[in-house]
Amino acid sequence: MPEGLGNPVVVDFPLRGENWIAVTTPVARVPSHGVDVLGQRYAYDFVKVDERPGLHVHPGSALVTATVGGRTTDCYAWGAEVVAPFEGEVVAAVDGVAERGWINPLREAARGIWTGLTYRPAKIPSILGNHVILRRGDVHAGFAHLAPGTVTVTEGDRVDAGAVLGRVGHTGNSTSPHLHFQLMDSADLTVAQGIACAFRAYEVREGDRWRLVEAGFPGPRERLRSVAT
Repeated sequence: MPEGLGNPVVVDFPLRGENWIAVTTPVARVPSHGVDVLGQRYAYDFVKVDERPGLHVHPGSALVTATVGGRTTDCYAWGAEVVAPFEGEVVAAVDGVAERGWINPLREAARGIWTGLTYRPAKIPSILGNHVILRRGDVHAGFAHLAPGTVTVTEGDRVDAGAVLGRVGHTGNSTSPHLHFQLMDSADLTVAQGIACAFRAYEVREGDRWRLVEAGFPGPRERLRSVAT
């Protein structure tokens, strides 16, 4: 088990399909995003890639994607279903935040740095974009950067594990369409503390085969596939 991740809460994987990569993961460092705020100490960022070696989130070449950019809706992760990793109650559901129609990693990275330098609690909605917070007991799961018009739940709803909550998008503090996922002890992000999270079952690609992982922590650059439950 990675150092510092003992006694995790184990939940289902919140995405479907294959070729997901955790570009941000507590396996690489804690806090995973470099700062211990907004309950994201153990947060993950998941992108989807194609079959090319490396980290290609868009059909364009690495050079073109990194410089000129590309259309948001052409990214592999865009529009993918985000599903509930456990049965619970929706305690927050925000939709209607506009999506940027073009990705440019350099511009988006600069935007993220500026957001960090000018952070204050009033900016939290603009950081998360469209998002959902789901509660089970004292554990809260956060799903951020969802596409506008795709959030399928409202505050107070009770949902089953596997229920669709929304779809992956490019809203808020996002470099490209991806799912930001975290567990925390409160729905109030100004005071929430992150909770270590492992996933009940998923598969990791090893060459031309997939290896089952149970109660695991996705490592950086591992290609992941969901397991039907």
